[in-house]
Amino acid sequence: MQVVLIKDVDNLGAPDELVTVKNGYARNYLIPQKFAVEANPSNLKQLNERLKVKAKKAAAMLAEINKVIEVLQAEPALKLGAKTGTSGKIFGSVTSLQIARAIREQKGYDIDRKHISIVDEVKELGTYKANIDFGNGNATEVNFEVVGE
Repeated sequence: MQVVLIKDVDNLGAPDELVTVKNGYARNYLIPQKFAVEANPSNLKQLNERLKVKAKKAAAMLAEINKVIEVLQAEPALKLGAKTGTSGKIFGSVTSLQIARAIREQKGYDIDRKHISIVDEVKELGTYKANIDFGNGNATEVNFEVVGE
């Protein structure tokens, strides 16, 4: 029997997937527990509409991500201020939170700090790189400069 999954089911599939299962499994477990609906013409039409909407949203999100990547890679590099000693070493280190704040203030985009990873440890003044992973294989590298305050 073919069913359209409504919720994620372990070892079976994700929402909005069309899967084939045994009749008893579908009628006694999946459908009563509201994990799936029978794959009749009406439900298949609804599935196709949901998939079209989902694809349209994904395309719009990809366009937005590409726009953000373009802005982040544009010059000039981000500037981060840090308190320094006389030898040019900074007190503490630069974190992904500081980079996220700099992106928000200087480029105008709010990026979650969890998506930012710093390539090298930042302990002194200079230019460094950070990776930003947007998910779904979309990532970019951002240059930032640490300057003394």
